[in-house]
Amino acid sequence: MTDPSPYGAEGGLWRRLRAACAADWQAYAWHPFVRGLADGTLPPSCFRRYLVQDYLFLVQFARAFALAAYKAESPAAFRAKIEATGALLHETTMHLAYCAEWGLAEAAVLAEPEAAETVAYTRWVLDRGIAGDILDLEVALAPCTVGYGEIALLIEASPARRRGGNPYEPWIAMYAGAEYQALARASAERLDALGESHGGAARFAALAADFAKAARLEAAFWQMGLDAA
Repeated sequence: MTDPSPYGAEGGLWRRLRAACAADWQAYAWHPFVRGLADGTLPPSCFRRYLVQDYLFLVQFARAFALAAYKAESPAAFRAKIEATGALLHETTMHLAYCAEWGLAEAAVLAEPEAAETVAYTRWVLDRGIAGDILDLEVALAPCTVGYGEIALLIEASPARRRGGNPYEPWIAMYAGAEYQALARASAERLDALGESHGGAARFAALAADFAKAARLEAAFWQMGLDAA
């Protein structure tokens, strides 16, 4: 996998957190589910299971983004998080349209109960945000918001990368695209800045434990999809 991270500054909080949980990060970023996306061998049933749960996941992450707006450290950060929450809610609508392309009707997606892995991850993120400050919440969010960008780059660089006839090409292209890559870079830079302004060095052990847990919860989310084979 890419080392060091393609995001954030050398010595910054993002790279330090990622390096502190190298094994957990590897297990998440290059999970068998991800490798199946890269070479196109992931069973469609696994991807459909993931798509449905990812919609339910996004709904809860929109709540976490709204909480980040409440916890924001400045008016500018507040405005940015409000805009990001709106964008994420719009993404849920687009996600339903993508589900339909995979034969998943909107009514069926909305009726699906949250998997245990979805509940475990999203509620833990919300709990970290409620109990802590904006840095605690951003650390809990970062393995998703920045991690998906890195995963897309890993897929693109993989020797096993399959483009022609790969049913997951639209998913890969979205996260490897310029728009999402810019978001991933900005999220890592924001984490670095919050680390400076909110005592990240003094709190590093606790922040690193949260970051590692989020990476493990992400890996469990992939595994939830893979178990649908």
